[in-house]
Amino acid sequence: MSADPRTLGWLNRALAHELSAVQQLLAQSVLARRWGDEALSKGLRHEATEELAHAELLMERLILMGVSPAAQPLSVARLGRNADELLLANRGLELEAIRIYKEALLHANRVRDTETASLMASILDEEKQHLVQLDAVIQGKSRSG
Repeated sequence: MSADPRTLGWLNRALAHELSAVQQLLAQSVLARRWGDEALSKGLRHEATEELAHAELLMERLILMGVSPAAQPLSVARLGRNADELLLANRGLELEAIRIYKEALLHANRVRDTETASLMASILDEEKQHLVQLDAVIQGKSRSG
């Protein structure tokens, strides 16, 4: 199968983002556990697992296209001094993910790659839902804090 190089670029860019998200969420989980906030730690670990599942889907698509996954270097994990700072850093991650998947989806549609478009649309929907859930948590904390 001949793969569009720009499509491969979008897939690898998305993969690097997902792996960076896993790294950040796991690091934050460790930090939250060290603060004694087991609930936050568990929630962050769960989010990391969801992002890892996205990375697996992207790798599978790349392999099916006949290429090895080649994610660029990971972004530095953004931590914080408290739970609010962690959540805001993660909101930034979700916004970046949504931007990447929207642009990747537009490209896949432009080159008529329906399988990649379907994958990008599916992950985009999940990332949008993550943002809604995260915003609800942030709003709940701002009302109670």
